[in-house]
Amino acid sequence: MAYGFLDIASTPSVRAAQRAMGSDRAYRNFRGDRAFDRFTPNEAAFIAARDSFYMASVSETGWPYVQHRGGPKGFLKLVDDQTLAFADYRGNRQYISVGNLAAEARAALILVDYPARARLKIYARVEAVAIDDDLAALVAEPAYEARLERVFVLRLAAFDWNCAQHITPRFTEADVAAAVTPLRDRLAVLEAENEQLRAKLASSKGD
Repeated sequence: MAYGFLDIASTPSVRAAQRAMGSDRAYRNFRGDRAFDRFTPNEAAFIAARDSFYMASVSETGWPYVQHRGGPKGFLKLVDDQTLAFADYRGNRQYISVGNLAAEARAALILVDYPARARLKIYARVEAVAIDDDLAALVAEPAYEARLERVFVLRLAAFDWNCAQHITPRFTEADVAAAVTPLRDRLAVLEAENEQLRAKLASSKGD
């Protein structure tokens, strides 16, 4: 009977907070298997559709750092059912995540589908690896001109799905464009019909 994500997250202080708030019984009485230590086709499809995620790491001083990562849909690659990878391009050259993960390889990721109000949480161990041809072919985006410096490989420890509560639906420009395309098409048809009617009316007046 495993609850993988909470098995990792439930430290003594977390369990004390659960007891204080009366939620510990629900988790203590849990019966089932939520190890969630392998991605299924459901998670694979969700990850492939994302164009951003948030990654948290921790420094040697204990300060957390949360970084937003963005790119084309699917830039976070599923290598296998326990491994993810993504390209790390040259940016502002602060290298905070790079340094944190070199000292402490554990990280937490949150991936959000805002229109569908779905959120995937991931615990993983992260390794920054040198670029080779196979990895470059897997993670690189040919149309992206920034310099590829390294590849982050993430070994899954556990994942979990959050409830939809408090996720405000947000839509990208592409989402909006796709939603209004049928309306624009219908408007074009109506405008063409209107022009035809005007032409007929003008012709009948001329007669």
